[in-house]
Amino acid sequence: MSASERGPEAGQEAGADDRKWTVLKFGGTSLGLAERFEQVAAILEKQSTPIMVVVSAVGGVTTALGKLVEAAQTRDNKDHYLEGIEEIRELHEELAHRLLPEDARDTFLTSLASSLRDVRDLLRAAWIARSTSERFQDFVLGQGELWAAQLLWSLLRSRGRNCSWMDTRDVLVARRSHGSSPQKIVDWDLSQKLLDEWRKSNPTEIIIATGFIARDSESVPITFGRNGSDFSASVFGRLLNAKEVQIWTDVDGIYTADPRVVQEAVLLEELSYQEAAELAYFGASVLHPDTMAPTMEANVPISIKNTFKPLARGTVVTNTSLGSSTSSSKRRMMPWGAINDSKGVRGFSTVKDVALVNVEGTGMIGVPGIASRLFTALYEKAISCILIAQASSEYSICAAVPGPQGEEAAAAVRQAFQIELDEGLVSDVDVVSNLSILAMVGENMQRQPGVSSRLFRALANGGISVRAMAQGSSEHNVSVVVDSKHESRALRTAHSAFYLSDQTLSIGIIGSGVVGTALMRQILHQRKSLKERMGVDLRVTGLTTSKKMSLSADIDSDDWLKTEDVLDADLDAFAAHVNDPSLPNAVIVDCTASEVVTEKYEEWLNKGIHIVTPNKKANSGPYPTYLALRQAMSSANSHFFYEANVGAGLPIITTIRDQLHTGDDFLEIQGIFSGTLSYIFNEFDGTEPFSAVVTKAKSLGYTEPDPRDDLSGMDVARKVVILAREIGIQAELDDVPVASLVPEELQGSDVSIDEFMKRLPDFDKALTEMANEAAEDEELLRYVGVIDAVSEKCSVELRRYSKSHPFGRLKGSDNIVTFRTKRYDDQPLVVQGPGAGADVTAAGVFSDVLRLAAHLGSPSSYE
Repeated sequence: MSASERGPEAGQEAGADDRKWTVLKFGGTSLGLAERFEQVAAILEKQSTPIMVVVSAVGGVTTALGKLVEAAQTRDNKDHYLEGIEEIRELHEELAHRLLPEDARDTFLTSLASSLRDVRDLLRAAWIARSTSERFQDFVLGQGELWAAQLLWSLLRSRGRNCSWMDTRDVLVARRSHGSSPQKIVDWDLSQKLLDEWRKSNPTEIIIATGFIARDSESVPITFGRNGSDFSASVFGRLLNAKEVQIWTDVDGIYTADPRVVQEAVLLEELSYQEAAELAYFGASVLHPDTMAPTMEANVPISIKNTFKPLARGTVVTNTSLGSSTSSSKRRMMPWGAINDSKGVRGFSTVKDVALVNVEGTGMIGVPGIASRLFTALYEKAISCILIAQASSEYSICAAVPGPQGEEAAAAVRQAFQIELDEGLVSDVDVVSNLSILAMVGENMQRQPGVSSRLFRALANGGISVRAMAQGSSEHNVSVVVDSKHESRALRTAHSAFYLSDQTLSIGIIGSGVVGTALMRQILHQRKSLKERMGVDLRVTGLTTSKKMSLSADIDSDDWLKTEDVLDADLDAFAAHVNDPSLPNAVIVDCTASEVVTEKYEEWLNKGIHIVTPNKKANSGPYPTYLALRQAMSSANSHFFYEANVGAGLPIITTIRDQLHTGDDFLEIQGIFSGTLSYIFNEFDGTEPFSAVVTKAKSLGYTEPDPRDDLSGMDVARKVVILAREIGIQAELDDVPVASLVPEELQGSDVSIDEFMKRLPDFDKALTEMANEAAEDEELLRYVGVIDAVSEKCSVELRRYSKSHPFGRLKGSDNIVTFRTKRYDDQPLVVQGPGAGADVTAAGVFSDVLRLAAHLGSPSSYE
């Protein structure tokens, strides 16, 4: 590279004034309407001089000019270029009439008419020749900046500001290039000389300059291509040795992720050039990577500012990373006092519509130059390689390319490796389309162990497969390739995993009975606190019964059945809505006792939807179904939480798992698992009839509407089966002997509830005798579930216990479970407490939801 291409060294004095100039660039969105021109003028009037203002064309004009060139070249009568010219004329004339006084307006309109005649003549030549050249297109496309700069210059002069306007084709000289970054090789020495001369002839402290355009060494107009106005501003920042370059646009700055996808994305107040470049290259469109090159070398900061919020701080990009992951106002204090930790990660961005070209074969192992040949094949077809990854065994190598060029890239690679393909040394060259790249960026990630593992764990928890990954040795960027359909979810999942945003759960609640209603009430009451203190964002996106459902972005009322948007129930549509791809995690909470709902569990788990439920039917159903649910969880990395299956909110299943995970072995589990039967046998001692106690329990609401549902013992049997399976016993419900308390004569469906209650006293004698016999031995009757882990036998029966036994001391409707293990043999471990009731059951379900959130990566106390 020549000295003229390198330009002055970073920090070297580039002009007569050292670090005085500020360069401000305003894009097309900032100049789209007359009101916006006036807003820009107001911003400039508050700036300290000297300033150079670089402007883009009025919003949409450059695109319109490009379409005129295409229409003329193709002779498109539908979009005739003459009609397009008139539309452009009308737009600028209207702006001039609204912005400028008569004298200034006439001058501008005369200049506009002259340049439009030149454009029209060129387009007619293209129409006749049916072709254009690069020089032709550059001249036409650069006109919009000239008109916008003249309008703003005239407006400021009409307000009494002493300013000059610059056609940057008189100053900036660049060399044409046709590589991946065309026409951005600036002749720094010549441009510096021309700028210094121009300033001597125009000694004002406000310069209105055109962006996007320059000239080549032959004085032929050229453009700087995409984001050329930003690049022009950066070039002037370096030539003027400016104290700052300000890019004024329509957003507040650079965020930790695209705020259109991640609503909780946080504005980054400071970024290093390396971090900003990585984010920009991988999809963050606020600042183009090429824009930063000149200012980076000259150590000139770049600020991103919002034209429509001029007082907002924005984002400052400098050579030094300040290391703060988010705005200080967003830092969240955890319950234990720790500030959220992003592990050096500053943000995430994505590249859409990517294809992956894979080359595989044993003939590649140990052969030098494979990657070089792959790159050469892509280069010869002018295909950009976004990402490359190679197996350590050298058996395979893959490159990510723009999606529309995927097949072309694969064909080029096949041609490059044709000999190896023919000889079987390369087995295949294939292309996988519909992919996206997720990039994780942070200059300080290299100092933090476990950053990549946290990213992959978060994606796995979100049910997102990684097709390929790449990480530079500097660790400024870790990029992964995922299916396009999972792009939004991957971005949100990764963003929340590093506590850059809240851990969001899309929750669908099935059932509006007492448990479902209590759960909804608890969520609404607690979610603000959970979001503020623990970073858990619970969004109830769906509620359904067997007949009606409500779907929303966030349901915030427990009176949802009374709203107008209630639909007919459809479990498939319900699940599809809850499993919103724009949200990182979806969980369905089944608060029913329905087998119809549990039949959907396997399908939902396979789709990556997590399940939380007190419904016992799935875990106590046929053992093959039980195993199928576990297989679905494993294959889709989804989760199934069901602590409330046994003991409502009591930590019974958790206790079992804790013992197993710490190496303990179970010998026996006994428990009073029914709050109804606990109450009945705590009241029944033989002094009053059993039927009278049942009647009393029913009147107090302890029993189901049909007390036989409790007295049959099947609910206890289901709980026994669930616990048996937790400790590894392949129990089946049909194999569990159950001592039913419903007389055989009263079990049929032909016996109504009223008839059952009326005839129950006829069968009191047997139970009264059993109670009296137990009392003679200072014992009490208790209805229990028993799991003999040694013999792998289960039963549900009526047993006698001494009054000193934990079961004998039980009162009210509490549940109680004793765990006898090798560790707790002489003195069993006991868990006791309320095991029934809507509030405690809902609390148990709620705890599972929070446990799921912690498992997925939220910084909650459940972790």
